[in-house]
Amino acid sequence: MSETLSAPQAPPRAAPMNLFERFLTLWVALCIVAGIVLGQLVPGLFTAIGDATVAQVNLPVAVLIWLMVIPMLLKIDPAALTEVGRHWRGVATTVGVNWLVKPFSMAALGWLFIGHLFRPWLPAGQIDSYIAGLILLAAAPCTAMVFVWSNLVDGEPHFTLSQVALNDTIMVVAFAPIVGLLLGLSSITVPWNTLVLSVVLYIVVPVIIAQTWRRGLLRGGPGALAPMLRRLGPASLVALLATLVILFGLQGRQIVAQPAVILLLAVPIIVQVYFNSALAYGVNRALGTKWCVAGPSALIGASNFFELAVAAAIALFGFQSGAALATVVGVLVEVPVMLSVVRIVRASRGWYERGAMRGG
Repeated sequence: MSETLSAPQAPPRAAPMNLFERFLTLWVALCIVAGIVLGQLVPGLFTAIGDATVAQVNLPVAVLIWLMVIPMLLKIDPAALTEVGRHWRGVATTVGVNWLVKPFSMAALGWLFIGHLFRPWLPAGQIDSYIAGLILLAAAPCTAMVFVWSNLVDGEPHFTLSQVALNDTIMVVAFAPIVGLLLGLSSITVPWNTLVLSVVLYIVVPVIIAQTWRRGLLRGGPGALAPMLRRLGPASLVALLATLVILFGLQGRQIVAQPAVILLLAVPIIVQVYFNSALAYGVNRALGTKWCVAGPSALIGASNFFELAVAAAIALFGFQSGAALATVVGVLVEVPVMLSVVRIVRASRGWYERGAMRGG
């Protein structure tokens, strides 16, 4: 079966969102507010959560991410991974956007917004550090959360898993040279412990758990998997909202203390998310890629590996640096903005597939 869409038939519609998913933006907004407020009221609790880290990877958040990604990984049939080559258009597009466009577009946006347009309203001594943090944020694609975004757009799970694995492989050799080139540094200290631990926690462990669980469920017959996936759906979204409360609770003081700086740093991050997701989505449409591949391709092309970015910023510039703050702003901005991209991808399916048919 060819990946390219050639028959001019009406495409099947995406599964409709349930009531909880339909108002997810509202729940996200409430969780952001709750996180900021709770971070002020019970700072000790969030300090304890924030301190539960290994190599800059927060373990409570890692567990919540498992709850988010395991339902999607349960859908994956290992035998079907051998067929992922037929999605080569989506793979090529995502790799191109992740590694040939995103770091350089973020450097340009940082120079434009932080280095020039917003310079009068930012601390002069931190300008270069802010730009460096933005570059670190964009220099590595996301490892874990893209499974959540892909699931929300009914993405092809085998493509998503194989694309994330490919990006992680490229990241091992490409992260330091790209960052070094854009920052003008001759030697970049890559936080390898963070990189390796994140891959193990966010890919290896969830895949092992999901596949072991899947085999156990399928022993009860092929119909045993679907009911479990339906039961896990709400748990996955609740974990997403709990993650938001933790992230905004951890950074509540900085948000309250530096609201203007936070908002200004968020602008180039938001622009690059929409720019890179639109670019990947549009290129896939022109190539005739299936929508179930183009959706996760656009999302993988826009999201960032914030654990690695934060760790690298602290290692290179220090915990209190503008670079570290810029990467943290990326953490705060990514979930709400990526959820908006999810909604756009779902809403545009008819438009996408009409163009993909002609492109194919």
